[in-house]
Amino acid sequence: MFQIFSDFASWLIFSVLGLSAETKLGDALHFFVEDVTKIFALLLVMIYFIALIRASLNVERVRDYLAGKHRGLGYLMGSGFGVITPFCSCSSIPVFLGFTSAGIPLGITMSFLITSPLINEVAILLLMSLLGLKFTLLYIAVGMSVGMLGGLFLDSIKAERWLQSFAAEALKRGQQKGVGNTADESANVQTMSLQQRHQFAKTEMLDIFGRVWKWVIIGVGLGAALHGFVPDGWIEAHLGDGQWWSVPAAVLLGIPLYSNATGVIPIMESLIVNGLPIGTTLAFCMSTVAASFPEFILLKQVMQWRLLAILFSMLLVSFTLVGWIFNAFAPLLSSTS
Repeated sequence: MFQIFSDFASWLIFSVLGLSAETKLGDALHFFVEDVTKIFALLLVMIYFIALIRASLNVERVRDYLAGKHRGLGYLMGSGFGVITPFCSCSSIPVFLGFTSAGIPLGITMSFLITSPLINEVAILLLMSLLGLKFTLLYIAVGMSVGMLGGLFLDSIKAERWLQSFAAEALKRGQQKGVGNTADESANVQTMSLQQRHQFAKTEMLDIFGRVWKWVIIGVGLGAALHGFVPDGWIEAHLGDGQWWSVPAAVLLGIPLYSNATGVIPIMESLIVNGLPIGTTLAFCMSTVAASFPEFILLKQVMQWRLLAILFSMLLVSFTLVGWIFNAFAPLLSSTS
């Protein structure tokens, strides 16, 4: 699906500019062009179509279903949707904005945002061939649990009060729709003309894109600058002995880096083959995918610092616990394979 962006980046960087894929500069620029074009396309397409759906359908029923007595199911659905969407952490933000504008409770939206970069169908297949079925199922369960518990916690502290003003207003407008609506008002939503729906979606798309495009370039640019510059073998040499502190150290080391869940699998394979414990490897890769600086640069455009700090701390603690758990149970799972 996203191969076209990689092909375009290869054509531009390697054919037009004449850089080599074997150089760090060529690799970093390819990474930058591929991710920026992919995220821009997702921003424009996803925001437009989510807004178009909102203008065409009665999303209030879905919102009310998820926000009421079925909130627990909402966390599961949000996390499950994150599993099946092939987005990296930065690419998930357009969907996050669409959910917010639709009035979906923040905790459910955050369940999606946390889970989406950690797990996708390609990563599941590759993990299965690399680590086996038991490790893969445990990884899926842990990833979804992190997303669901994160959403529950953020709802419990009413984290929506720490959204940036435009995102908070969009959430409030979405939640107020349908409150006290009459049948006639509901009918008006359904009878908007195609042109009116298109205009609504276009306006929302351009408004949100105008707010965040520069931060996409800055965030991905930072990730590209750091991409591939960690010396080969350094991580295994310094974190491969399995001490308790190696897991939080691996989590902290992954923060400045950036990859998606599919792109990090070859890194994971290399680390495991070279002797890094499985839990330490997973903690490092989860941090790289879901708690990187580029992602938080983008999230700062929709969240205030307090919410960012809470989310950041929650992810780091979760990844550290996951690493310790996998390191502790890896021998048992391996022996029963």
